[in-house]
Amino acid sequence: MKFSPLLFLYFFLNFVSPVSVSAQVYKFKASSYSILEKDTKGKWGKWSDFKESTVVITLDGNKNRVIVASQEIQLFKILAYGQKIETEFDETITLDCEDNGGGACTIQIVTRKNQGNRKQFYINYADVKFVYNIYVAN
Repeated sequence: MKFSPLLFLYFFLNFVSPVSVSAQVYKFKASSYSILEKDTKGKWGKWSDFKESTVVITLDGNKNRVIVASQEIQLFKILAYGQKIETEFDETITLDCEDNGGGACTIQIVTRKNQGNRKQFYINYADVKFVYNIYVAN
């Protein structure tokens, strides 16, 4: 079963983000990021050391898109809103997306319950993954 965009935003606001329910655009700021790549043999390497970041990430439910305002703007079209998955340690919301060049990727917003509800934003491609430590922007 897939969530509708509005239902996704309702759950997102009530369980992941302290932003009010009336808003349809959510902004996050990144404090740091890390990258994981596959090697030439197709095996995942190790996450890079976290580096400082001032990237702003916008989840726009009205336009079904995510914008990562890094040095080069990254635009992702949301194709499907996945279910919220909750475990003892994490809450994860998954978005099936397509980047501006047509590349398929999955975006995940993860709340680490056992780490003071730290939030992370993952962009997962077949051969590279990015993770941002994020917080809700005012």
